Amino acid sequence: MLVDGKWMENWQPVQAKDKDGRFVRQQSSFRNWITEDGSAGPTGDAGFKAEAGRYHLYVALICPWASRTLMARKLKKLDDVISVDVVEPVLTEQGWKFGDFPGAGRDRLNGVTFMHEIYTHADPHYTGRATVPVLFDKQRNTIVNNESADIVRMLNSSFGAFAGESLDLYPADLASQIDALNEHIYHTLNNGVYKAGFASSQQAYEEACIAVFKTLDELENRLGSDGPFLFGECLTESDIRLFVTLVRFDAAYHGLFKCNLRRIADYPRLSDYMKRILAIDGIAATVNMQHIKAGYYSIKALNPNGIVPLGPA
Repeated sequence: MLVDGKWMENWQPVQAKDKDGRFVRQQSSFRNWITEDGSAGPTGDAGFKAEAGRYHLYVALICPWASRTLMARKLKKLDDVISVDVVEPVLTEQGWKFGDFPGAGRDRLNGVTFMHEIYTHADPHYTGRATVPVLFDKQRNTIVNNESADIVRMLNSSFGAFAGESLDLYPADLASQIDALNEHIYHTLNNGVYKAGFASSQQAYEEACIAVFKTLDELENRLGSDGPFLFGECLTESDIRLFVTLVRFDAAYHGLFKCNLRRIADYPRLSDYMKRILAIDGIAATVNMQHIKAGYYSIKALNPNGIVPLGPA
């Protein structure tokens, strides 16, 4: 991680843990918002006006949080408005790296080698982990935001005429219900698989693993009554949040993270739901199973020999 702008130690998957061995995730640090007129958003400073070509996304295709933003960019038809660079899937001793792994690339914007250099470019005294996604302002030459939930909402609502208007991922009449479901899915499933995989006590692991499958069971039943999406006919940001975990589950979380009571393949409604979303125009381009498997199975704390399994198909 970075301490006062200097890389101090090799990358480690466990960011922090509580006294009972539960995995604790770092909070995002850059929380400015792009708005239509450049006024301040819910957090951070003003000065980030929505403009075509001004903003750039840094992502990893292994990362579910980054993939949320790629999905929103596709669904809102912002491909030509916001440019993207993809880091390599295998985390190095200095974290995310730009390079020549198939489907990744070099940093075309700032010409750096490691993601942590983008953070110190924006803040020479930054302390913390250099995570993805990152939304970068080419005009002001700084990071706007590195919280995926914020970025998804910006892409949905801040770009006005630049964005496709046929889909609203956060409709006002469902906002409170979306917030409640997001909160539940995040704690028990999106982050729940990490709580299970990176637990450092049996108690913490079992607690997290049981919560993962309780939520999957609930969602299987919900799709049976409401479908085709979590809020009926309306595709929302909650579907994006769920999909990115489901599509990684059988390939990584089931085995490597010990969430192995059941597979998503064992849930017929969730499996069909995942395929429905994957079939939406542009979504398949945000999913790269080679990156997902190569990235997760490169985590030495969980897979010391770095062997990548052949399956699932």
